[in-house]
Amino acid sequence: MRFSVTVGAAGAGRDPRGLAELARVVEGSGWDGLFLEDYLVYQGDVSLPTYDPWICLAAIATATERIRIGTTVTPLPRRHPWQVAAEVVALDHLSGGRMILGVGSGDPGDPFLERRSPRVLAEMLDEGLEIIERLWTGEPVSCGGKHYALDNVRLTARPVQQRVPIWVGGNLLVPAVRRRIRRWGGSCAYKGTTEITPEDVRELRAGGAVEVKVSGGDPAALAEAGADWWGRWIAPGPAEDTLAIVRQGPPRI
Repeated sequence: MRFSVTVGAAGAGRDPRGLAELARVVEGSGWDGLFLEDYLVYQGDVSLPTYDPWICLAAIATATERIRIGTTVTPLPRRHPWQVAAEVVALDHLSGGRMILGVGSGDPGDPFLERRSPRVLAEMLDEGLEIIERLWTGEPVSCGGKHYALDNVRLTARPVQQRVPIWVGGNLLVPAVRRRIRRWGGSCAYKGTTEITPEDVRELRAGGAVEVKVSGGDPAALAEAGADWWGRWIAPGPAEDTLAIVRQGPPRI
């Protein structure tokens, strides 16, 4: 099992410079990954300064050599899928092949999602993921879906990794989330208001998930059930508090 830290790019010490320093401490303390939540206004709290997570990931990539980096998760309907595809490629090169793309449909209450319905957000997520995967091949892409249309376009730069991992977030209790996990192979989903259990992990594995990241719960039991990653989420707060938690290192199992 590998161990990661997840933070929002918001608040004290979580600007690009601060997150680069945090990433160095994460790597030096024995963790295996650092992932960023993707908000423009952190959980709707306008009192917290929030920084673009993609710029922050570039700073993290250049400050580290070993840990995996990425988003958990990006609300894909907020951005053009071809922009996300290109930025993931650039970050994969900058990090030497350490990028992971975590995605979700987003919160319908997010004003930057233009008050789209959950159904529309889900459609945009599914279409966007298909476009991203096709663009990563470097081959010409033409498509005409309900929300995106491309005519013989291509990205000439390709990722370092043969396939950048795609982790699907969202509520595991929603059938469409489980369907996407089967389609894309990775899960960083949550489960309603409760923790994901070892039985949930076994069901994900049986359903075709090739990589499962969980947050909270007993790492040893979850690892035995087949979880690949155990994550520690750290809420915004004083920078020294975050660093103190990270310096404790990952749990031992």
